[in-house]
Formats: sequence, structure tokens, C-alpha cells
Amino acid sequence: MKKKILFDYLIAIILAVIIALFFRTFVVQAFKIPSGSMEPTLIPGDHILVAKFKYGIRVPFTGLVIPVSKPKTGQVIVFKFPEAGEYDLHPGIDFIKRVIGVPGESVQIINSRVYINGQVYNCKYAERTSKRILPAYDSPRDNYGPVIVPRGEVFVMGDNRDNSFDSRFWGFVPYKDIVGQAFITYFSWNPKNHLDIYYKRFFKAIPECNFKDKG
Repeated sequence: MKKKILFDYLIAIILAVIIALFFRTFVVQAFKIPSGSMEPTLIPGDHILVAKFKYGIRVPFTGLVIPVSKPKTGQVIVFKFPEAGEYDLHPGIDFIKRVIGVPGESVQIINSRVYINGQVYNCKYAERTSKRILPAYDSPRDNYGPVIVPRGEVFVMGDNRDNSFDSRFWGFVPYKDIVGQAFITYFSWNPKNHLDIYYKRFFKAIPECNFKDKG
């Protein structure tokens, strides 16, 4: 009898692990925000959930991705940094940014204003903290492009426009490197003091800036 009970417990544990792995692989994965590149939308200490099935289903052990939908301007995505080796970062390191341009679109930044296909694109969740405009010869931060987003890739930027290491500096993100869409902050605390919990940020939706927000 005891052996049967132990066996039942073992089966239950194995099933729980399989279900958890299934959800983590195909459905939802948790991430935490380590830096301020997406402030004020996301802050250090935020813990977020990412919908991994949003853009495609990854076939285990093959590297194949079955397309489901395509990223849209204004969505916040988590992706594997495509230039990790060039910048001596850990392979497979995750980045989080907002999609600014999709395939075929022209992206240009003039004096910190973003233009998509020649029209100003305003995102009310993005902010600048510096009053200085950097010339193109000094930095691509405030003056960049124009560039055409290649097929199967996206152009991304952080909401903290003056303090974000993004496509302005290293280029585009291939679809294959996108993990999923960030959609909610489920927990948040001060990374320097874990007793300081940001309750007001619990279960806060991560907003999009769609084309309808374009000014």
C-alpha cells in the first residue's frame, strides 16, 4: 500500500514537472527587469510574464518556429540579444524593448523625434531625460538613419530613450530571436531592498503604442 502511495506521488510530481515545462516552453515564461532602459514603463525589480506563443511555436530540439503572428509597432518584446558575441555578453542573454519598426518600414530619428515612413511616431510611454541633442557624428541616440527594416526583422528601442542600448546602436532583431510579447507585471520590488515591495505595480498591464498613437 505504501509503495502504491509513493508511486502515485511520484507520478503526480512527474506530471507537474512536465506541465510546468510545457507552459514555460510554449505558453508563458517569467522574467525580471534588471535595468532602467524601459523606464518608466518597466523599472528595475519588476517581474513580468511573457506570452511565448504570441508570435510562434518553437519545436523542441529543432530550432524550428511555427509562425503564429508578426510583431507590431508599439508592442514590448523579449528577445535573445543577436549581437551578444560582438559585445562580449553571455550567449542567449535576454533583452526587452519596444518594437518601433517592422519589415519594409523606413525608420529615422531627427533631433530625438522618431519618424516611421516619414511620419512622426509618438509613444506616450517613452521619455527623454536629457535636454541635449547629440549630433549624428557623435552618437546615433538622437539622430539616426533613415534605414529600411529588413524582411523577417524588427527595429526596437527602449522607452528610456536617452539610456537604452538598442537598435540605434547594434541593428535589427530577427524574428527567430524573439521570445515573446511582454504583457503584464505580476510582481515588483526594490532590487536593493527586497523588503520594499511595490504593491501598486502588481498585475499591471504592459501597454502598447500602436500606429493609432502616431502623431
